[in-house]
Amino acid sequence: MILNAVKTSALKLKMFSELVMFSHTLFSLPFAVISMVWAAGGWPSGHMMLWGLIALIGARNGANAFNRLVDRTFDGKNPRTAHRHLPQHLLAEKEVIFFIIINYALFIIASGMLNLLCLLLSPVAIVLISSYSYTKRFTFLSHLYLGFVIASAPIGAWFAVTGNIAFTPFVIGTVVMLWIAGFDIIYGTQDIDFDRRNGLWSIPSFFGLENALRISKGLHFIMILLLLFLYLWRDLGWMYLVGIGIATLLLMTEHRIIKPHNRRLMKVASYNLNQVISMVILLCTLIDYFYVS
Repeated sequence: MILNAVKTSALKLKMFSELVMFSHTLFSLPFAVISMVWAAGGWPSGHMMLWGLIALIGARNGANAFNRLVDRTFDGKNPRTAHRHLPQHLLAEKEVIFFIIINYALFIIASGMLNLLCLLLSPVAIVLISSYSYTKRFTFLSHLYLGFVIASAPIGAWFAVTGNIAFTPFVIGTVVMLWIAGFDIIYGTQDIDFDRRNGLWSIPSFFGLENALRISKGLHFIMILLLLFLYLWRDLGWMYLVGIGIATLLLMTEHRIIKPHNRRLMKVASYNLNQVISMVILLCTLIDYFYVS
């Protein structure tokens, strides 16, 4: 009986991890770490790193689960997403709601353990990250709003360390916003017909495939320019530039392999390559900061 309970709990944990796409933490976490290191002038304290990480995980898990809950009807209609946990009733709605509450509560507690500014801003952050789920119902700018929401990670990380507002974290946040929006547009090209039939807004469904891909390239181009601006602004070293160079090549590869009707390639373009990009930028930035500059 105990063994069955353990197996059931492990299966539920696995399903919740899949529900919130936990591996996608690699999109926001590396930039949050960079922000914390720059803000602290070195490695932040263990207390800061621990509660900062808990806050980030709580916020993104709650927001992703909320998005799945809000979009469950559309997910069930879309052949590409009909296999997800809520449309297939693998997880109950009450379970997901409880999961959301727990993660948002964890985010608020962690924010309070960091500093007063983070605590005061935590309810605002929850409203912002939850409201993304509704944007595709009325604006094609939903991709940029998603990027804006995820950009709160490096901005919040800076606030956590310093308790103050500064210019650098907003530049890092803008980099994240443009990067996320760019590859979310790529991801959205798979659903052009579905979005048009169901009255959902996206840049691909509004502007068409070719124009959407041009917009995505433009956003990524500006992202690279901002990363280069940070190189000059913060007087960084050559290893940082190596990271930006590798990231640029990976972005170019991402745009070359796009085939909206090939799900395997779209997963590589929208997710896998971008997880590598964020880790490359993180590693090269840290090596540059601690060993080169």
